[in-house]
Amino acid sequence: MRNKTTREQIVDAADQLIYRQGFEHTSFAHIANAVGISRGNFYYHFKSKDDILDAVINARLADRQTMLARWEAEGTSPLARIRNFIDILTVNGEKIKRYGCPIGTLSSELAKLNHSAQRQANRLFTLFRTWLRRQFVALGRETDADALALHLLARSQGVATMANAFQDDAFVQQEVRQMYEWLDTISANTMVHQSKSGN
Repeated sequence: MRNKTTREQIVDAADQLIYRQGFEHTSFAHIANAVGISRGNFYYHFKSKDDILDAVINARLADRQTMLARWEAEGTSPLARIRNFIDILTVNGEKIKRYGCPIGTLSSELAKLNHSAQRQANRLFTLFRTWLRRQFVALGRETDADALALHLLARSQGVATMANAFQDDAFVQQEVRQMYEWLDTISANTMVHQSKSGN
């Protein structure tokens, strides 16, 4: 595996710091110290915090696209792939409890700051919404696939927010089980409808 370039190291460090302490409270000095480089070397790669933010958002998009592509390749059915999305709440449970959802927290912060990158950050939500919609279509829910995708995305964000607020593992496990049950019900009802209609 190749060593990461200085620029990639800066983006990785900035990504973690922005997630943990927010964009507004992350400075050039914080990032330079985390990477262990001089300010001059830092400025060679990035001229402003907004440049770093753009790079972080693009890195997150690329990372999530890779993850979704892996789920597509490994998932045996749309049901299994949607479950992978739900499982984020437990797979990343400790980080979510401590810092919240990296996508939700960044979007909220940029909205409060009225930052020009807010629309760019929202592409992360759009990526998941589009992917989930495609899974619900594959499940046989063409007419309401987008509504189902948006509902699941909104519910997972709500659970992440409550997990961060209350630090309650049992609550998260309960919500994940309920989302599984909701998904299984949707799948079963779709199969019954298809069977009755002869599809």
